[in-house]
Amino acid sequence: MPLSKEDKSLLLKIARETIESYIKTKKISAFEVRSPCLLEKRGAFVSIKKDGDLRGCIGIFISDKPLYLTVVDMAISAATQDPRFMPLTAPELSQISIEISALTPLKKIEDVSEIEVGRHGLYIVKGYCRGVLLPQVATEYCWDRTQFLEHTCLKACLPTDGWKDGAEICTFEAEVFGEGS
Repeated sequence: MPLSKEDKSLLLKIARETIESYIKTKKISAFEVRSPCLLEKRGAFVSIKKDGDLRGCIGIFISDKPLYLTVVDMAISAATQDPRFMPLTAPELSQISIEISALTPLKKIEDVSEIEVGRHGLYIVKGYCRGVLLPQVATEYCWDRTQFLEHTCLKACLPTDGWKDGAEICTFEAEVFGEGS
């Protein structure tokens, strides 16, 4: 079921308040949520940007928690545990923007022609290597299907053509929304 404008607004508020509270006090606020959509068990990614550049992004595909609690967990992780970045600091809080990607379940594909750039995100697994790129990444960089596959392979620490030989490729969709959008 698609998220309403109110659901999206509340999730962004939850993510913002969670990040600010956790960075300043190491405490997590409690939220009262009644929307059935926000109580569904769904995966999500939370992306943090500073001056238009990525500052943290963490997510999970499958969650045993309601969507709003998944967003709480991913907001804290994106702010403090993304290994590519130092943890967010209190002075940065006024300079960040938050984007949430609420996910559909993964779908294993048999043929790469099933991939729709701009609609699908990719998750590629080969051996111990795994990489994911959200649907909006391909659009932001104007990639075609092959480039999207190649960059997802690079994210998985595979050669760019690693998707051609024995890799498991899954697609997913995301409702993507952010502060100021």
